[in-house]
Amino acid sequence: QVQLAESGGGSVEAGGSLKLSCVASGHIYSSYYMAWFCQAAGNRREGIAAIDTNERTSYAASVKGRFTISRDDAKNTLYLAMKSLKPEDTAMYYCAAEPPGELPRDFPLMVAAYTSWGKGTPVTVSS
Repeated sequence: QVQLAESGGGSVEAGGSLKLSCVASGHIYSSYYMAWFCQAAGNRREGIAAIDTNERTSYAASVKGRFTISRDDAKNTLYLAMKSLKPEDTAMYYCAAEPPGELPRDFPLMVAAYTSWGKGTPVTVSS
């Protein structure tokens, strides 16, 4: 498994921006499917953005047009650029990784498609 460490979370006002990072170590990062998930207090974890090894991306409707996922394989780093943040974006944000397979390919925003997870970084958006 690959080890993942998120950073970049914080507190911002509505309309603000943040950029999250996730550094991967321990395996061949460039061959992995990668994704960002969020989990608000009392809610289930949900997928918001995913990127495959060819840099094809998928987004949840709630963040499309506001969030951008990207990866820098030379730095073993996954990014999530977030703009126009809303109070409802407040959550813990996790990155996830999975070797190539049918699940992450066909269901890139599904929690069960990923077996490697970071510990999360918190994002708070105030109104």
